[in-house]
Amino acid sequence: MYQPRTYRHWVKDKDLVSFNVVVKETDLYIRASTDLKRKAHRLVLKYRNLLERYIERHPSFLTSLEPVAIGDDAPRIVTEMAESARKVGIGPMASVAGAIAEFVGSQLLDSSPEIIVENGGDIYLKSLGGKLIGIYAGKSPLTGKISLEINGQDTPMGICTSSGTVGHSLSYGKADAVIVLSKSAALADAAATAIGNLIIQPDDIPSGIEFAQGIDGLNGVIIIQGDKMGLWGEVKIRQTPA
Repeated sequence: MYQPRTYRHWVKDKDLVSFNVVVKETDLYIRASTDLKRKAHRLVLKYRNLLERYIERHPSFLTSLEPVAIGDDAPRIVTEMAESARKVGIGPMASVAGAIAEFVGSQLLDSSPEIIVENGGDIYLKSLGGKLIGIYAGKSPLTGKISLEINGQDTPMGICTSSGTVGHSLSYGKADAVIVLSKSAALADAAATAIGNLIIQPDDIPSGIEFAQGIDGLNGVIIIQGDKMGLWGEVKIRQTPA
């Protein structure tokens, strides 16, 4: 069942053009300096085709819930997904949304100095200035109350969210939101899933933070469960403007 993605309007900016690209399960919301929809559509087709052809030859890449070895015929997006999953101990498809956002977004930078690609709550961001990203955590009372502040000098960056209470993605936990920042959106996506799997109740937040600290390549983490929140790393939050 389709769920309206109201959170797509929570990245605050006024100067960028917005458009959507939808190909099968991939549903991207993109902001750029100009309308790059046609180029973005070609890139989505390119990377989906690379993934689909690899999965035809290696079906376990699609179904495994644990890290998998990859073949010599693996394209770069597959390699990136597999390595990200290996670092956090889960299956490679847990990183697919972040990987597609990153691979599409990084190539759009040839045509736009600023890019925001959102793919099911996972964001690839390149900004020249600061950005505020509203935090959506389902029924948590913190939803809509706080925002993540990103310094443009720290981008490009992946900002990926996993939830055990929102959406249809597989999670063994019950976190309202786990938000991970990393230079690699694929790694941020996989790490958000792995950390989210550990969060059943608010008392699990410290162990989730400890696990995150052991993942090489993460810049910061936010974990929200109910009215409780844990932060680690290069994370700056502020009250969401009215």
